[in-house]
Amino acid sequence: MSEQKKVYFHTIREKWCKGCGICVAYCPKKVLELKDGKVVAARAEDCIGCHACELRCPDFAIEIHEASGERKHEAEHVDFALPPEAHHA
Repeated sequence: MSEQKKVYFHTIREKWCKGCGICVAYCPKKVLELKDGKVVAARAEDCIGCHACELRCPDFAIEIHEASGERKHEAEHVDFALPPEAHHA
């Protein structure tokens, strides 16, 4: 029986990102890159959901979420005007 690979998506608040590169350095799968001074998920399909980038970001500019079957891109439901702690249940 084949186990299906989990898929993760990244919520990145560009306004909060100062481009320090800490998240890029801690990503074990090299998913993240700096582009024009901001972090981007260049290889999101390689993400293993370890949350190292999210936990190390000093500005709370990145969040990792497991994609569910019913909503492919759940970032559409995030209010970026609120601080990230407001989204946690």
